[in-house]
This record gives sequence, C-alpha cells and structure tokens, in this order.
Amino acid sequence: MDIKTLILQYWWVALILLGLLMYKFILRVFFGMVIVPENKIGLVTKKFVLVGEHRALPDGHIIATLGEAGFQAKTLAPGLYWGMWPWQYGIDMVEFIVVPEGKVGLVLANDGAELPTGNILGRKVDCENFQDAEKFLHNNGQKGRQTALLTAGTYRINTYAFTVAIADMVIIKENMVGIVTTLDGLPIRPGQIAGEYVAGHNNFQDIDTFLSKGGSRGLQPQVMLAGSYFINPWAVQLEETPMTDVPIGHVGVVISYIGEDGKDLTGENFKHGNIVGKDQRGVWMEPLGPGKYPINKYTMKVELVPTTNLVLNWANARSEAHALDKNLSTITVRSKDGFPFNLDVAQIIHIPATEAPKVIARFGSMDNLVSQVLEPTIGNYFRNSAQDSDVISFLSTRKERQQAAKDHIREVLDEYNVNAVDTLIGDIVPPEALMKTLTDRKIAEEEQKTYQTQKLAQEQRQGVEKETAIADMQKEIVKAQQSVEIAQRTADATVKKAEGDAHSLKLQVDAEATATKLRANAEAEATKARAGAQAEATKLNASADAERISKTGLAEAEKIMAIGKSTAEAYELQVKAMGGDNFTRYKITEEIGKGAIKVMPEILIQGGNNTEGGISGLLGMKLLELMDVKNKPETSPGKQPE
Repeated sequence: MDIKTLILQYWWVALILLGLLMYKFILRVFFGMVIVPENKIGLVTKKFVLVGEHRALPDGHIIATLGEAGFQAKTLAPGLYWGMWPWQYGIDMVEFIVVPEGKVGLVLANDGAELPTGNILGRKVDCENFQDAEKFLHNNGQKGRQTALLTAGTYRINTYAFTVAIADMVIIKENMVGIVTTLDGLPIRPGQIAGEYVAGHNNFQDIDTFLSKGGSRGLQPQVMLAGSYFINPWAVQLEETPMTDVPIGHVGVVISYIGEDGKDLTGENFKHGNIVGKDQRGVWMEPLGPGKYPINKYTMKVELVPTTNLVLNWANARSEAHALDKNLSTITVRSKDGFPFNLDVAQIIHIPATEAPKVIARFGSMDNLVSQVLEPTIGNYFRNSAQDSDVISFLSTRKERQQAAKDHIREVLDEYNVNAVDTLIGDIVPPEALMKTLTDRKIAEEEQKTYQTQKLAQEQRQGVEKETAIADMQKEIVKAQQSVEIAQRTADATVKKAEGDAHSLKLQVDAEATATKLRANAEAEATKARAGAQAEATKLNASADAERISKTGLAEAEKIMAIGKSTAEAYELQVKAMGGDNFTRYKITEEIGKGAIKVMPEILIQGGNNTEGGISGLLGMKLLELMDVKNKPETSPGKQPE
C-alpha cells in the first residue's frame, strides 16, 4: 500500500492530530478564547469599533474607557476569556509590577485630566493603587507625575495607562537630620524664606495631606530625624546634615530667620539688638544648653558661646584651642623715652549663660567680640600706659601696671555684658640697645663693688698677718700654760680614778655580801622545800605500802581460807566416800609415799651395854654432824647456802 492510499484511508487521524496541535489557534480564531496566565495580566488594544459603538477617543486622551478604539483602560486578570476575536482585539501579556523591599514605586500617569496651573504633581484619587485605570480616569485623576506612590508589594498595573519607576526609600542616619524642600504647593508668604509649619502629613510621607492643608513649596521649617521613610522624591527633596552639637561648657544662642517679628524682651536699657521669645524671628532669649539638636541650618543659626573662663593670648607664639585668639599678636608699645618694646598679654574673660544672647545680639559672634572690643581695648590701653613711663620704670612697676590694667579692662567689658576675670602681663622684651647700656652699667657697678671687696680683703689680710705674728710669740707661753693645765687635769683624773675605784670596790663587796645572803636564803628555802617534799613523798609511799600490804594480806587470807575450805570440803567428801579409818590409812600411806615420814632411820647405833651404848650414841651423833658440815658446799661471801 502506497503513502497516498494510506493518507486517504486515515485522513481523520491526521485531522485529529492537527486539531490537537492547533486547538488554541482554532479557539482563538473561531471563539475568541484568551487564557491569561496566573503571573501576568492582559493589556487590551481594540483595533476598531462596530456600528453603533463610540468611534473616537476625546481629544488629549489615549486610554479608552467607553469601548473606543485604542488602548483599553480595563485589563484582563489571570483567567479564561471568550469573545476576544483576534481580528478585533490585540492582547499583550505583561508581568506584574513588583516593588521590592526598601524601595518605592513612583507612578507617571499617561492619561487623565490636565494639571492645574502651578501644580507639578497629580493629586491622589481612589484607584486601588493605580490597579484600576478606568476608576482613576473616572475620578478625574490627573496626568503626569503622581503624589501617591507604591510601597513594597506586587501590583496589576496597566502599563498603557501608567509608567512605574522604582526608587530607594529615604534613610536618615543616626545623629543626622533631613532638611526638607517641597517641590509642589502654595507659594511661600512674602517676607519669609520658608513655608509654614504643617501637621498631620507623617513626616512628608503623605504629601497629599501636606498639600491639602495649605503646605507651601520650597524650604520647610520642619526637619526629619533618623529613620526610614516612604518619601516621593518628585514631591520632596532631602538634604542630610549633622545635628547641631552644643559642647559642655558652652551654650547655643539661636538666631531664627523665620517666624513672626517678636517683641524685644530686653527692655529699654538694651539698645543693641532684638532679643525675642522662642519660635519668633530674631535672637532667642533662651539659649540652648549642652546637647545635640535637630536644627535646620537654613532657617536657624546657632552661635556657640563659651560659658567657662576663656583665655585670650596677645602673643605670636601661643594660641588656645578655641582659636578665638588666632589673629591676636604680641603688642608693640613705645615708652616715654622713645624706645619701642614688645610685651605679651593674656586676658581671661567669662560670659554668663544668661548674658550670652545679649553678646550675640550686640556683636553677632564671638569672633566679632574679640576683634571689635577686646583687641582694640587691651592693645590701646597698654600703648597709652607705656607712653607715660620710660622702659626701666615700666619694667620695675610691672605688678602695679598689671593690677591697673585689670581694673580698667574690667570696667570697660562690663558695658558689653562680659566679665573680665584677670589681666596678665607676660614676657616683656625691651630694646636691645637699651639692654646693652643697662648691662654695661650693671657690669661697671659690679666691678666697683668687686674692687671695694678686694680692698676690704687686703685690709683683713693685714690684720690676719699681725695677729699671726702675735700668735707666734705667744706660742711658748701658751705651751707652758697648756702643760700646767694638763698636769692639773692629770692629777684630778688620778684622784677621781682612785675615788672611783674605791667606790667600785665597795659596791662590789656590798653586792657580793648581798648575793651570798640571798644564796644562803635560797639554799635554806630549797632545803626546806626538799625536806618537805621528801617527807610528803615518804608519807605517801608509806600510806601506799600500808594499803598495798593490807590489800595483799586480805587477799592471801581469802586465798588460804578458800583453799582450806575447798580442802576441807574435799576431805569431807573423801571421808564420806572411804570411811574414816580407811581415809586415815590412805593419808598416812600418801605421806609416807611422798617421803615426808621416814619409817626406818638412816643410821642405827647400837651398844654392848648401857654405858657403852650411851657413849657410843653420842660419838655417833658428833660424827654425823662433822660429816654433815663437810658435805655442805662452800658459799661465797654474801651468798646464803641453799
């Protein structure tokens, strides 16, 4: 089967496949179907109008709200739509408008009512944050830049009707202030350099409220403190400047360039300036204490006035940290005798805090006070003072002139509301030629004094020589006198020594006798104590021995009694067991067996007759005694025989 036949047989399959591939095109063409994705919106452009519809847009407009041909105000939200035939409507899919965090969206309306003369921004209307262009136009929204802005978020904006620009939020750092200049509003009143204070606009974040309450274009008296703000840069311009710092030991005198003309608070005695109350134009009566203040530098000025003692030096080589004396130099004066010389002066002043506004009202600044009052007053005083005296007198009366200068300058500065604490004269540099003359004169005077001193020395030397000769002549006399005195002193020493030796010996004998007596008393007391102790010990030992013997005897007696009692009980039991006669025989036999009783004598002596027998018996007894002594062992001295 060839390909042609195959196609003719299965044409319907091809038709289905083609329909599946081109269904969107078919639905779009025949049914006007439009699908808007969920992350986009559809911008509609109408190519032509049918019979009976509005055919043309009004002059000056580009967005159609009544079905006119052109860009349509109404957009297509995400979803499915029918009847949007491609031959009549063009659909453009665009992304949502996304305003990131930390940013704002600035809106430019491409269509709307004309701006009134003098306005540069279109006022805010209800249009759901510019997401309903049709509502914006029906509510007379004005074309051009808008006062309203978009904060962070996602918006369905018709970009045919509105153009959105992304800008940064306004961030004012710590210790800084934002000076505000508005670009739209009413003109500033004549005679003023800034607009009136307007409340309720949330730090210019609600610029429509500011404008509706009569806010003026131009410089504003209100400043913005540290923070983040949704500011429309088409409506408000900000300049970030440091806060005004009033250091410790100073006050800040405020000079306001805005406000109503206030009444002078100083009275009739002060005719040198206008000192007014707070928020009025002029110098404020109440100064600012130490601290930081959000001051608008274009509407106010703060002059710092030291309230501690302030030292000003009229010296070329020295200047204080406050730099108010940087233009002051060493004062050159001319004496009565025509010599010019230089002198350094230090002036200490003090300005009370309550007098600071008067000083600023009179002079405008501390620099002006120094240049207009202090510099001419002190310089001229010392120049005039030097002309009344020669250089030598000026040097010698320095202390008195310093006191006089202090009194004079204090009196002058009191008129300017400044207290003169002290005036000090520093280094004085006389003319070199005069100093050489004075030096030569002084040297001559010193040489004259030297000659006088040398003359006196020579005269004293002569006297010394004379006295020396007299001393030499008297040498031997003095030697003899000294020998006599030495001998006398030696004899006196010998006598004193002998008296001392005798007294010493007497003291030694007395001491020895006293010591012997004390030793004898001590020995007797010791012997008595030993005897008492020994007697007491003997008594205690005897008592202990007696008690021991008593207890020992009692113990032995009890022992013997116990043994005898037990023996008697044993004999009694034996007698009962054996009988009295048998027990007697038994005990005799037992004693014989122990050897205690001899049945047979060891020696038997017999005689023939009675007479011989007696003699023989005596001789035998004697022989036995001799034998007994001979058989006993010898004992050593002191050893008892066993």
